[in-house]
Amino acid sequence: MSTHSKPGPGPMEQLIRKTVSDTFKPTELLIVNESYKHRHHAAMRDVSSTETHFRVTVVAEAFSGQSPIQRQRSIYALLKKEMAMEGSIHALTLVTKTPKEYEAALVAPMSDSRQEPAEAMP
Repeated sequence: MSTHSKPGPGPMEQLIRKTVSDTFKPTELLIVNESYKHRHHAAMRDVSSTETHFRVTVVAEAFSGQSPIQRQRSIYALLKKEMAMEGSIHALTLVTKTPKEYEAALVAPMSDSRQEPAEAMP
């Protein structure tokens, strides 16, 4: 029986989760550490941190009435200090939606009207 398990979230991921949760009270918050995909980049060559690149999805009513750019800017402002620190957050990929937009995005792929209709059988 193997004793290996996937490591839990690191301190930077935990900080992102707490800061975003405390500020926006999201109904959905998904944080994916994609740092391993970027280890070979020149900018990452001398960085020992394993928490530099994140994909973050935030679904919050707090985003109502805001443009996608306003939403993203608010998250960047929230994490400004962490993004300025050397060896810390290098890149954030953000998806920001209201609960209504998120629900619509989940339903849309299933009701895609661009699909070709099946040919009728003779």
